[in-house]
Amino acid sequence: MHKVLSHLESALDLHRMSVSQLQELGVEIREVLCNLLSDRSAHFASNLGVVELCLAMHSVFDFRSDRLIWDTGHQIYPHKLITGRYHEFSTIRMKDGLMGYPNPAESEYDLFMTGHAGSSVSTMLGLRSGDDLMGESERHAVVVIGDGAFPSGIVHEAMNNAGGLKKNLLVVLNDNKMSICPRVGGMASYLDRLRTNTYYTGLKTEVVNLLNRVPVFGDPAERFLAQLKEGVKAGLHGGMLFEELGFRYLGPIDGHNIPVLRKYLQMVKKLEGPILLHVVTEKGHGFEPAAEDPVFFHTPPVFERENGQAVTKGKSGSKAFTNYASEAIRDQMLRDQRVTVMTAAMCQGNKLEVIRDEFPDRFFDTGICESHAVAFAAGQAKAGARPIVDIYSTFLQRSFDQIFQEVVLQNLPVTFMLDRSGLTGPDGPTHHGVFDIGYMRIFPNMVVMAPGDAYDLPAMLDFAIKHEGPCSMRYPKTAADRVDGDRAKVELGCAEVLREGGDGSILCFGSLLSNCLAAAEQLKEQGLDVGVINARFAKPLDSTAIRQAIADSKFLLTVEEGQLMGGFGSAVLELINEAGLDAPRVRRLGIPDQFTEHGTREELLAGLGLDATGIANACRDLCGRDVLQTESETVQ
Repeated sequence: MHKVLSHLESALDLHRMSVSQLQELGVEIREVLCNLLSDRSAHFASNLGVVELCLAMHSVFDFRSDRLIWDTGHQIYPHKLITGRYHEFSTIRMKDGLMGYPNPAESEYDLFMTGHAGSSVSTMLGLRSGDDLMGESERHAVVVIGDGAFPSGIVHEAMNNAGGLKKNLLVVLNDNKMSICPRVGGMASYLDRLRTNTYYTGLKTEVVNLLNRVPVFGDPAERFLAQLKEGVKAGLHGGMLFEELGFRYLGPIDGHNIPVLRKYLQMVKKLEGPILLHVVTEKGHGFEPAAEDPVFFHTPPVFERENGQAVTKGKSGSKAFTNYASEAIRDQMLRDQRVTVMTAAMCQGNKLEVIRDEFPDRFFDTGICESHAVAFAAGQAKAGARPIVDIYSTFLQRSFDQIFQEVVLQNLPVTFMLDRSGLTGPDGPTHHGVFDIGYMRIFPNMVVMAPGDAYDLPAMLDFAIKHEGPCSMRYPKTAADRVDGDRAKVELGCAEVLREGGDGSILCFGSLLSNCLAAAEQLKEQGLDVGVINARFAKPLDSTAIRQAIADSKFLLTVEEGQLMGGFGSAVLELINEAGLDAPRVRRLGIPDQFTEHGTREELLAGLGLDATGIANACRDLCGRDVLQTESETVQ
């Protein structure tokens, strides 16, 4: 039992704590975080880095009425621990337990589910404006945004708007020199200059010393500090970027020094207009292995602590789709000098480190700027390159308009590799990549594919690189099986019949192929002969294979790890309707019209009837029906 944490009744208790008590609380929080990682994988280094910042903010503001948004929300663990969720914390990222991101259903302290980066300044400016309109101007509005998210285009759109509106808004820039991987780009270099210039840092030390002697900004002190800062601006930078945007810039300050943090936070509560407080932290602070390797410890495997070190105890499994994708990309880059690859701050997540090091001139990390990455790829394709855009499915949604305007409208050969498609398990609804089938297949010129196994993925990428137009390929965050036997070549719009069946046919698009084959085996033992077709393409569909399956089988079951509405099964129904086929027994299995919560992928699939047992049950059900099913019957 943790002495301080276990007795916290609310975050308001922090207002009465001394600095030493807050520091003791910080030690306990880090202990809880380390203990959690001995049981399951979770976001780790980012949470260690914000402990003191979280405690300082909650000791100065009352976020039951004041407003707080964390961007991005994976650094929310210390906040959850001090806002009434300590006793439930052991359930975090487990099915029916606490979410690993902010969740308004859990606490009044959580305002938005912030699973993606960059939107916080916009939403908080909206809250600030709305509170002013509703007569709630006494509320303080605070955003915490990392330096990795800060280059996002929407951040600068919001700051431009905030500087013009001159609303009271505090943006805390949490600068730890990292995104998930080391940050990139001009903004990163600019922040480095602010952090590391000796003269500038020295002056800031004097500012901190002065603040320690001045409880509240009085006129003489304010004039002196203003003159001091203007001298720094003129002498070192020729005008601060943030101040030119209309923000009053303060910092950089030590994000692990609670007294300094509290002093500045108390000060900015009294200032008017938009303020940017530059806070310097260390990702992984307080646990040496995480501080030394924050990339690995962003979401590390389960480990035990031995003599201050982390000893992983997770067992290795089958190779994941992501690893096969990385290897396939490398093979294409070795074969074809036109092939480039770009990612949006997910080099480590997409397993592209080897490619980054081997092909530095053809690897591009755009930072958390998905829209830019897609438009950038379009420009490369227009110049004759063959760019691969390797981005998580749920993050690629941010570039919808660029996919439309810059890629498919121009019919450019850009290949989209959608990692983390389908159910991502404990990351929950913000990260499940379940909408891409619907949003990709609506575009003219777009080819939409999904590998059923490890054989399909490199073959599909080879097809995509040679195709004179845009292609989309989705694959999940899970191990990739390999189907035995002779395999058909990947050709545009051609499915692959893996087994035939007179009682029915399962038409599978993508990652659940092994579950479909296992279901067919279960049914065979029960005397039912059910075929399995690896659809491979959602657009264009293999109309010949679908017609043949309908003609030869008593039912057709479509299976996909995506939303049913507008998805693969819907595409099949559209084909059946347009072709005027007599198909009395067609049913779709997939994700219904609701958000799927967090849990292990296996738990979620079973709950949705998408595991082998659920698929087999659906087939048995279809075998006993003689009438055309209504829409309400076809959707689970």
